[in-house]
Amino acid sequence: MTLSRPLHFLFMLLLAIAVAGCSTSGGRKKGGYYKDDGPDANPPSNLDQIPDAVPKLEPYASGANRPYVVFGQRYVPDTSGQAYKKRGIASWYGKKFHGNSTSIGETYDMYAMTAAHTTLPIPSYARVTSMVNGKTIIVRVNDRGPFHSDRIMDLSYVAAYKLGIIGPGSGQVVVEAIQAEEIRRLASQGAPAAPAPEPESATGSTPVMAPVTSTPVALAPEPLAPAAPSPAPMRPAVGAATGSVYLQVGAFSQPGNAQSLVSRINTQLGAEGAPPASVEQANNLYRVRIGPYPDRQSALNAVPLVSDRIGILPTIASQ
Repeated sequence: MTLSRPLHFLFMLLLAIAVAGCSTSGGRKKGGYYKDDGPDANPPSNLDQIPDAVPKLEPYASGANRPYVVFGQRYVPDTSGQAYKKRGIASWYGKKFHGNSTSIGETYDMYAMTAAHTTLPIPSYARVTSMVNGKTIIVRVNDRGPFHSDRIMDLSYVAAYKLGIIGPGSGQVVVEAIQAEEIRRLASQGAPAAPAPEPESATGSTPVMAPVTSTPVALAPEPLAPAAPSPAPMRPAVGAATGSVYLQVGAFSQPGNAQSLVSRINTQLGAEGAPPASVEQANNLYRVRIGPYPDRQSALNAVPLVSDRIGILPTIASQ
């Protein structure tokens, strides 16, 4: 029998986790990952700058939220919206599954802030805090797993990197589901989804909400576009404001995905008189920015409009 692509990916993931769980520590490769899984040969040099997922309200995927059985264990995804906060061990998966389909048919990107969970609704968002170093990230849950009794979440490679568990392969974390009420409040107030704002970075980029910034690769169930040369930045419309302050709304590993978001933003915000969106390439990432705005306050004033129209809460970025 030939498995569909999503089911095949799930089957391979289950097999990898099962075998890894039965192996001794001496049989694992450096980093604790399974067999030929692990980091890419040439990962982006700026993994620290890849932004967290920005929570937004999304319809649940019907098929991926039905009860299911794996290895004789029955799992019942919870779509009731009730609070979830649990401590346990998080692991990660990387290049072995990069480019394959997740449980809801999206393409797994090891450089996007995503995660797999057995019962959280998908898609949904969760705040993950390391019990070792106190670091906190926000991920979009778009896959099922890990099916191992002592683990509660499988993180993407970059999510695990930002939590500091790439080396050991796993680590103690607290996983907390981000409720719909909080998402609505954040969208309306432009408030941070994490406890404290990050300091201004060396590149001059200061988040509006920290440490959460936007990663549309992990937010939208759109297929990855084929790689293409980076498009030339769009020229500001006649009469548009000049300055050096921008609103950043996404960071992609594929230029085609960045350009798709640019087109959507310019279509949705063009009638509002907003500055145009454009793509800026930095190393292996393609950032989508709106601007320029004449000053920081003008950019801040535009945050509610941008968030309302495109469903992504942007961050402030300086040229």
